[in-house]
Amino acid sequence: MKTTLFRFILFLVINFGALAVAGIFTGKGVPSEWYVNLSKAPWTPPGWMFGLAWTTIMICFSLYLMYLWPLDYNKKRLIGLFVLQWVLNISWSPVFFHFQKVWAGLIIIGGLTIVIGVMLVVFWPLLKTKSILLLPYFLWLLIATSLNAYILVHNTN
Repeated sequence: MKTTLFRFILFLVINFGALAVAGIFTGKGVPSEWYVNLSKAPWTPPGWMFGLAWTTIMICFSLYLMYLWPLDYNKKRLIGLFVLQWVLNISWSPVFFHFQKVWAGLIIIGGLTIVIGVMLVVFWPLLKTKSILLLPYFLWLLIATSLNAYILVHNTN
């Protein structure tokens, strides 16, 4: 029980740490003149929804990883996918908001969506119904990718 709780807390710290790093760029980027003046998708959620969504996603993802860790004997694969999603997750905010590279942001978030989709499929046999914990992350990324794509298409001169 202690090991499981430790694993959950460790994944929470790592995952929320990623959000904190990305949040440095998001916090400055959202109120920026550049972002405010972009044409955004009609289905863009209100600002408060992003914090609620990412909090829920990271709690669920941490639980998912807590359950997955002892079951997957190919730790290199698991660590590789986890690190890749972590780097992509952190990278999107500075690329999109700070450097204002919408196309590169779309590549990053598209890659992140693919990585989470791969995790969903690859680890399904190990976790079965507990894989539902990864669905909020995957579904949110589908929405976020569509928002990024909309911005790219509707704001390119």
